[in-house]
Order: sequence, then C-alpha cells, then structure tokens
Amino acid sequence: MKSMKDNHNQGKGRLPEMAPLANPYVPFQLENPPKYEARKALVRGTLFPGLDLPFMGMVNQNELPVTPKTELQVLGFAVQELALYLDTHPEDKEALELYRAYQDMVHKGMMSYSEKCGPLTHACPVKDDTYTWMNDPWPWEYAANKEG
Repeated sequence: MKSMKDNHNQGKGRLPEMAPLANPYVPFQLENPPKYEARKALVRGTLFPGLDLPFMGMVNQNELPVTPKTELQVLGFAVQELALYLDTHPEDKEALELYRAYQDMVHKGMMSYSEKCGPLTHACPVKDDTYTWMNDPWPWEYAANKEG
C-alpha cells in the first residue's frame, strides 16, 4: 500500500535531480531589419528573414489563395509581427510607419469586407439597428459561406 506522501506527489511533474535544461535561442534583431512582403511573411511564419529559421531545413513555399479573407489575414499577421518587433525596438520610425500603414489597411479592409459580405467578428460595426451576428452562416455551413 502506498503511503500518503507518495500519493501527495503524484501528478506534480517533478524533474530528476540532474535533468538537463533546454537552451532556447532567439536571434537578436538589429534596427530596421529587412522584411518579407506580407503575403510571403504569413507563409514563412515571420515578417523578418533574419528570424526565418526553418525546422530541419524544411521551407514552406506554399502559396495562399487570393481572397478577401486571406488578404485580411496577411495584413493582420503583418500588424502583429510589427507590434512584436516594436515592443523591443520602439525607436524604429520606419517600422512604426509601416505598422500604422498596415493597421489602416486592416481597418479599411475589414470595413469593406463587412459592407460587402457581413461582419467578420461580433465587434464589427452593425449595419442596421439589429444584432444579426448569430444569423450568419457558421463556418461548417459550406454552401452558405461563399467568399465575397
């Protein structure tokens, strides 16, 4: 029969006494690093070629379909990447200008898409005096979800 002490330590995830620790490495970015075009950045997983370190040398060369939703996804990814960069490089004026330009493009794109196809999220402006978010087709309703 196990003692109370043995039962008390179950499921606590303890390391052996001399377990090796992981050594993560993230390259330091210099000011104003080169940048991928936003569409390529989304495919590669980073806006910055200097941070593009493919796992085991496998490079993602896939192409994204050109649709209004993927265009918004591309722009949103670029905004997020630039925000992370600006967290550590707040003095980079060129990156800040690019960040603001992408933010503006995302905002305009979301407004345009919402006008044409309906809201992308519940936070999009409501066209009428009614809340119709739940009336829109769900993602798995393929036939009803036609790309605008």
